[in-house]
Amino acid sequence: MEPDSLPTELILTNSRQSLGRINLDWMPQPGNYLDVEGKTYAVLERHHHYQYTVGGYYLQKISLHVKTAQRPTEKSLVEGRWVIGDASCTFNARSELLRCAIHPEGPCEGCRFYEPTD
Repeated sequence: MEPDSLPTELILTNSRQSLGRINLDWMPQPGNYLDVEGKTYAVLERHHHYQYTVGGYYLQKISLHVKTAQRPTEKSLVEGRWVIGDASCTFNARSELLRCAIHPEGPCEGCRFYEPTD
């Protein structure tokens, strides 16, 4: 194992099936996307697992709860973070995980429910 990598278990959210373990050199946040063995997954939750040893606790591994997904083609920068879809629409959720309640799968372009924010 590389010094800066953490053992990470991928868990498919719907079935709670383990997709296996990988070593990551970065800390994925909910809303990030991972490409593993030719498939793309959206990170929904991240859990830390600690181990106690003499001298204190250390981060032993991470569990990522994921779902299969396609990387969104539409993104907007809102207050320093990327959100899915067109943030200028009133119905945009301003979320890394959900585009909007009316048309969550998108795309925003050409959506008949588009309403610009005031």
